[in-house]
Amino acid sequence: MRSTFVATMLSILAISVRQCRGYLPHHSKNNNPIAFTTLSTSSFRRQQQQQRRDIPIKTPTLVGCRRNSVVLAASNNILGTPATSVDDGKRPFEITTPIYYVNDKPHIGHAYTSTACDVIARFMRLSGREVFFLSGTDEHGQKVEQSAEKKGIPPQEFVDDVSQNFKDLLDLLEITNDKFIRTTEDDHKKSAQHMWKVLVDKGYIYKGTYSGWYSVRDECFYNDSELIDGKAPTGAEVEWVAKEDSYFFKLSAFEDKLLDYYDANPDFIAPQTRRNEASSFVKGGLRDLSVSRTSFTWGIPVPDDEGHIMYVWMDALTNYMSALGYPNNDDGSNFSKFWPAALHIVGKDILRFHTVYWPAFLMAADLPLPKRVFAHGWWTKDGEKISKSLGNTIDPVGLVETYGVDQVRFFLMAEVNFGSDGDFSDKALILKVNNNLANELGNLCQRTLSMVFKNCDEAVPTEIGPFDKDDEELLESVRNLHSRCALAISEQAIQKYANELIEMVWEANKYIDLKAPWVLRKTDPERMKTVLYVIMEVLRHVAILYQPIIPGSANKILDLLSVPDDHRSFEHLEGEEYKILPGTTIEKPEGVFPRIEVPELVET
Repeated sequence: MRSTFVATMLSILAISVRQCRGYLPHHSKNNNPIAFTTLSTSSFRRQQQQQRRDIPIKTPTLVGCRRNSVVLAASNNILGTPATSVDDGKRPFEITTPIYYVNDKPHIGHAYTSTACDVIARFMRLSGREVFFLSGTDEHGQKVEQSAEKKGIPPQEFVDDVSQNFKDLLDLLEITNDKFIRTTEDDHKKSAQHMWKVLVDKGYIYKGTYSGWYSVRDECFYNDSELIDGKAPTGAEVEWVAKEDSYFFKLSAFEDKLLDYYDANPDFIAPQTRRNEASSFVKGGLRDLSVSRTSFTWGIPVPDDEGHIMYVWMDALTNYMSALGYPNNDDGSNFSKFWPAALHIVGKDILRFHTVYWPAFLMAADLPLPKRVFAHGWWTKDGEKISKSLGNTIDPVGLVETYGVDQVRFFLMAEVNFGSDGDFSDKALILKVNNNLANELGNLCQRTLSMVFKNCDEAVPTEIGPFDKDDEELLESVRNLHSRCALAISEQAIQKYANELIEMVWEANKYIDLKAPWVLRKTDPERMKTVLYVIMEVLRHVAILYQPIIPGSANKILDLLSVPDDHRSFEHLEGEEYKILPGTTIEKPEGVFPRIEVPELVET
């Protein structure tokens, strides 16, 4: 009696809190609060279900977002994410991929970075945060000009075609970027030229002549000491540039400033190995940086000297601000709202540009620096470096067409510690997907809901009995799942986030095997209903939290559980009014994750 009273009061309190926040009305058709909290009879539950459908839920303010992703406007009342040294967990959140260079078609690295950013962006949105997720293409430079010449077409036509390939890839992977920026857009050109003028006005750009090694593939200058067997550290060919007129940025003036900033903000660069790498590069001494070229013409003209075009990285890095409308810093502008960016995700090969050049440009312009730069590792294939010469490049479009979009997203996020290098093989993907998705999550969902459909009148079980110790332990674990996942995401530990979900499903499978509801069906039908209800509630939590990684499949599970579309954000994980509702009709379950059957690739 006492426990029922406590549960009732807690439920009333939860509803009152949500009413105060504006997500539930203060009056419903039935003013009896007990109708929201009584758990003992199916009639009350069906009444509650009908009331829930009739309640006009207040829709939070939306900001621009692709497809059907929910974006809640930032406020003090948002759920948010765990605060860290670089993020308060509440403020508007700009996350960026690097803009991808359009000299060739997309590869697995582009898919990896884009998916990682998408997972974080979706998680932030589901946490109630206002998100600006940026991706795009870097379309200037000598390499692009040369590639267009080889094809016998103008550079603009070339970049139009290749840029579309990247847009198509993002669509295929169901990436929810809010903007796709192209550096050939007029607004971006104006922003980059404004940034140039600011640096000139502040005395950080001067004119001179340049001689040295330059890599067309990397669009990067290298010192003699950096060359390895006559090539760039990346393995790219270099060419000697002899006394070319150039404008220079006074990078040497920022050596101590950068080191001081790294020391004062140890989480600015992650992982720590990348911070050590950037710090070591700066400690080796910085030379002034050539920031214009005259030997080719495909780029943004230097203001007041159109014989020069901007060095591609001075042009490209500005995209993170130009996409927000820089230099417009008026109240209510995207730039005033989202800058400084919360998170730049980059590959380790472009660490220097984002952790040395970019912060130095911003310091020189008296602009705030991004909160964090995270550099992830590279993929190999079957233990070998991926390269065209070896003929082992991985086409992400082919992967999705072969295995499915959620399967590819899951493998990329769950297979490798984010920040480390990883090895791709078809066998590894098949085993990972079959084990964690088909055998564990898919099978748990299928056998649970099939039993419910066949043995509980095609509806969520009613008259749920008291929970035993095993029930309570599993429910307590799943109630804490969100906080564990949120902590991992706040640290960009995406594989850890995926593993929390994998382990939760493993716990649930262990529980259902222990309780054996297929046996209880004959020996204790009432207990069977309680066990099935517990698993359904676990599946609800897991599916809601799996949405950022496998959005299509997670929502299919939520559909099978009859969870309303507007009850799928993280704020709906808690609260009696959002739990699986006894008496709710469910559809006949269908398989969510078909096993991948490729016997020639997978050993028995």
